Amino acid sequence: MKLSREWLGEFTDIKATDKQFSDALTLSGSKVEGWEIIGEEITGVVVGKVLKIVRHENSDHMWVCTVDLGKDAPVTIVTGAQNISKDDLVPVAVDGSTLPGGITIHTGALRGVESQGMLCSLKELGLDIHDYPYAIENGIFILQEPCKTGDDIKAVLGLNDSVIEFEITSNRPDCLSVIGLARESAATFGTELSLHKPHVSGGAGDISDFLQVEIEDSKLCPRYTAKMVKNIKIAPSPAWMRRRLRASGVRPINNIVDITNYVMLEYGQPMHAFDYSCVKGGKIVVRRAVEGEVLKTLDDKDRAISPEMLVIADAHDPIGLAGVMGGGNSEITEKTNTIVFESANFNGTSVRKTAIALGMRTDASGRFEKGLDPMNTVPAAERACELIELLGAGEVLDGVIDIVAASPKEFRLPLEPGRINALLGTDLDRYFMVKVLEKLDFTMDGNMICVPSFRSDIEHYADIAEEVGRFYGYDKIEPTIFSGTTTRGGFSPKQKFEREISSVCRGMGYFEVMTYSFGSKTAWDKIHLPEKSPLRKAFVIQNPLGEDTSVMRTTALPSMLDVLATNLAKRNMDVKLFELATIYLPADGKELADEQMILTLGAFGKDSGFFELKGCIEALFAALRIKNVRFEAVSDNPSYHPGRYAKIMSGGTVLGVMGQTHPAVADEYGLSVGVYTAELALSAMISCVSAEPTYKPLPRFPAMTRDIAVVCDSSVTAAALTDTMYEAGGDYLENVRLFDVYTGTGIPEGKRSVAFSLTIRAKDQTLTDEHSDEIVKSILTKLEKTHGAVIR
Repeated sequence: MKLSREWLGEFTDIKATDKQFSDALTLSGSKVEGWEIIGEEITGVVVGKVLKIVRHENSDHMWVCTVDLGKDAPVTIVTGAQNISKDDLVPVAVDGSTLPGGITIHTGALRGVESQGMLCSLKELGLDIHDYPYAIENGIFILQEPCKTGDDIKAVLGLNDSVIEFEITSNRPDCLSVIGLARESAATFGTELSLHKPHVSGGAGDISDFLQVEIEDSKLCPRYTAKMVKNIKIAPSPAWMRRRLRASGVRPINNIVDITNYVMLEYGQPMHAFDYSCVKGGKIVVRRAVEGEVLKTLDDKDRAISPEMLVIADAHDPIGLAGVMGGGNSEITEKTNTIVFESANFNGTSVRKTAIALGMRTDASGRFEKGLDPMNTVPAAERACELIELLGAGEVLDGVIDIVAASPKEFRLPLEPGRINALLGTDLDRYFMVKVLEKLDFTMDGNMICVPSFRSDIEHYADIAEEVGRFYGYDKIEPTIFSGTTTRGGFSPKQKFEREISSVCRGMGYFEVMTYSFGSKTAWDKIHLPEKSPLRKAFVIQNPLGEDTSVMRTTALPSMLDVLATNLAKRNMDVKLFELATIYLPADGKELADEQMILTLGAFGKDSGFFELKGCIEALFAALRIKNVRFEAVSDNPSYHPGRYAKIMSGGTVLGVMGQTHPAVADEYGLSVGVYTAELALSAMISCVSAEPTYKPLPRFPAMTRDIAVVCDSSVTAAALTDTMYEAGGDYLENVRLFDVYTGTGIPEGKRSVAFSLTIRAKDQTLTDEHSDEIVKSILTKLEKTHGAVIR
């Protein structure tokens, strides 16, 4: 919201610099984004009078002008403009003056004749034909404003106004108006607020003889107000109105359009004007659209509207989209004689849905969607008619049609100074609180606060405390220590677990990534997810940004592959990534998703491979105190290579899966290298964490090592052999380490040699060779019996 300080001065007189004003309003809760002085870049430009014009002796299109600047001697200026005449008053940029865009004017020679400045056009002053309709767009600006030679052009054209830009939060639609910001400003600086009550003479007939209004859906249109004007005269608006509109970022059009925009900015109430001759049957009906209806809006586009949308219709057809834009079939033209001013209140949610569905956000819809004051429609309509009479733009009919379909109830709250002070940490008296509230147009009825209708954000005593606190000054509130029972800060066990995972992964050279929690259904096909997979049942986003973000993800694998593919495309050839990703699974009998966190690992490059990834996962589990981990070779997941894929278990709990991404899946993502990924469930990992570690003294007795090599079927895994050895070795077998796998000469077809190093130790004695041999013999017997493995 842009606020002209010149316009603000009509309502309250504030003696403060732009910086002081901005700082104070920001501290009181109306955040200022910045400010500008409209003509700040213009210096040294004055009004000059053309005394003499002669043809340039060395040019057939240039003129040499003698211009009086109100000083001792006239100046000579050469120009190529063809629209100037003797005695014209024009803007003159003299030697050393500056213009918008950083342009500096200096004396110079043009084809042998010295030019001591420049005559300015609208464009050179940063203006256009909408600001001054009487001017010639591509010629010198011939002034018709009251002025004399030597006057500063900024004062003549009102280019010395300051414009403050505010960031208005969605809960304060009342501040999307000059009056609303004037109220805030007066309360901040303690000045008087002077609000004008519109006065309309009327006398051109009675509106009830010409127009009827009917509201069919009171929920979507609580109030509809209409006024009528006949014998309208379309013309440019006066300079003061054009100047204020331009300062507010609105382009002047003509007096009728400018009046509706002016009232919207001043009162915060969007308005629209219909050509009465286009309102068939002399009746306006506020209703839902009929299926199949099409409305051509003012931007000359045909809009297919649906029954969820509210329209303004005449006795037969829609003539406007409620709260968004008027219809082209009721547009005001040069032939329009009588107009209907619409000042209505529409349901904000309905307006927003309509605007988004049709892709046509407007200034009006942006205001309506925040929830406007229904009590503002009549004053806004009266103000528009007052301006009509002030500008001589038409004759106002007597009366007003005001249909109140749903009257808002007055909202009251008790004033509780004790609770307010306790919440703010202050010691303010009741008198101060009442004065603050009265400055903001709240009223008191005994000890009850009557909340004005334009403050729909006030619902609780805490909201009253905020009003008091922001005008007392948050910077004045002394810091105090919280009193009462508090909780001790810190991380939850789950948060500590996540942080430990991140720390270990980073220590192993993995970089953390963060991806979107939503994705596309096409991702399921890219990872070759079976058609009947339960992971294809996902939550669909009602209002997605696009097809690529239309569902909540049920697997984090596509997200990791997307990031890996991006890195490879940017020629990063050695990548290790991890993500703590949330997936969203439908839960039976529940509306909300079952949210599960998955640790996803992904890697490719020279230091990546199946066993490198397996080693990293083992190191991670060791750091997290997850024991009894084993890897089972499986081939039931089409996303992974069938011969390089494993399920990870701890006891009977499935921790996750790991392996090489299936080459066909890698091709889907443009990954031309071997890619290795893992998906580990945090909830399963947490459930398998062993107890806190306790101190264990160093062994008192030495260990003995034995190396054994057994020949077994190629289908027997090293993990299975290891489990059997631990089972047979009992408490004496401290550690088993695989150090060689061999196939080839001396080993039968379908067999392989697997070699292990065994660490044997007793807790209560030094083992002899005989004891160790007996343990090894027991292990070999068990291996042969269980797996058919024989000593090599």
